[in-house]
Amino acid sequence: MDVLIVDDSSIIRRTIEMVVHSLGMRVVGQAGDGLTALALLDSFQPQLITLDITMPRMDGLECLREIMEANPAHRVLVISALRDPSTGLQALKTGAKGFLPKPFTKESLATELKRIAYE
Repeated sequence: MDVLIVDDSSIIRRTIEMVVHSLGMRVVGQAGDGLTALALLDSFQPQLITLDITMPRMDGLECLREIMEANPAHRVLVISALRDPSTGLQALKTGAKGFLPKPFTKESLATELKRIAYE
C-alpha cells in the first residue's frame, strides 16, 4: 500500500513514516502543506493519505475537499491536534475514512492505518 504523509511537522511526518514502514506499507511522498500534497497526489497516486488539518498555504480540510473531488476513492486518515468534535465530523463528512487526534500513540496510528487500508 502506497502512502502519502501530509503534515507541517517534520517530527510527526517521521513518526508516521516509521509506523507506515512497520506495517509493510511504502511512503511514496511527504508534504508540509496542502498545496504540495495536491501536486504530489498526481505524481505518486497513493492509496492512503495521512492529512493534518492546521498547515500553512492550504489547510487540511480544503486539501481534503480537493482530494475527494479528484478521486472520492482515496482513503484519507485525518490526524490533527484540533480536538473540536465538529472538526473531526467535518473531515468525515468531506470524505475522510478516519480521524485520529494528536497526540497519538504508535499503536493507535497503526490500528487506524490498518483499518483504513484494509476495510
